[in-house]
Amino acid sequence: MYESIPILDLNDFTQGTPEQRAAFVRDLGRAYEEIGFIAVKNHGLSDELQSRLYAAVQAFFALPPEVKLQYDGSAIAGQRGYTPPFREKAKDARTPDIKEFYHVGQELPENHPFRGTPAYPDNIFPDAHVPDFRAATTEAYRRLEAAGRQLLRAIALYLELDEDYFEDKVEAGNSILRPLHYFPIENPDALPPDAVRAAAHEDINLITLLMGASAEGLEVLRRDGTWLAVTAIPEAVVVNVGDMLQRLTNNRLRSTTHRVVNPPRELIHTSRFSIPFFMHPRSDMDLTCLPSCVTEANPKAYPDATAGEYLTERLRELGLLA
Repeated sequence: MYESIPILDLNDFTQGTPEQRAAFVRDLGRAYEEIGFIAVKNHGLSDELQSRLYAAVQAFFALPPEVKLQYDGSAIAGQRGYTPPFREKAKDARTPDIKEFYHVGQELPENHPFRGTPAYPDNIFPDAHVPDFRAATTEAYRRLEAAGRQLLRAIALYLELDEDYFEDKVEAGNSILRPLHYFPIENPDALPPDAVRAAAHEDINLITLLMGASAEGLEVLRRDGTWLAVTAIPEAVVVNVGDMLQRLTNNRLRSTTHRVVNPPRELIHTSRFSIPFFMHPRSDMDLTCLPSCVTEANPKAYPDATAGEYLTERLRELGLLA
């Protein structure tokens, strides 16, 4: 059983020898079968970009509530722009999470056929109040998307598919960069007893790439039912399997339950910032279980669905879509 999540070097896959590439693919796949989480170094995000990104994100969330609401994305089911506190809850949870967040999606060329469609609304940027927000978030989006594509190539090889199996499925994919603010809890005794920063949940997408958070709190559920705290790993991003990949592989790769717990009482009045990148495919991707992952011992566990159909179902469960 893992006592910490494995740390891999993406350069071993992108620039390594055949032996290094093979070891990367093997270690990635084994970790995703066992715990569903890894940490990856050499992901393409510079320290300078990360500093700019966090500065812009913190500047936005420090704005007065009435200013932040100018960028509210509720009219488009929160797909872009700002989502205020206590709006989202985990599947089957009764109480919304103690968080607020912002969504930045795919920036498509003016003439792209997906541009402006219901699944790809235009981004909402707080240019008037945080001028660097647009540049920092869109650059981070591009870097994390590029790293995610390399990781999906390695996953494809582990599944004995063509290395470029996912390429056409994630080209102009409906991925989301989500700056998160777990805001200070001023009066914890007034909260419902089950209120937490992020209740136990699984991610919807193919894979999630998570930049190092500003404070501890992320925990991963292991196979034995115990929670493993994921501490900050210098120069690495945490990458986990999402439900779409679990569904495609008929549960071979694990979309592991995780949560963000409330801080100790002495830190309850402090903020926590986190910036995950949820890597989604195009909405028309077929999530039908791969034939190679369906066996007599592991029969097909899911009905056929496209990525768009499954995303719509999950957004309704989260309370973001009516």
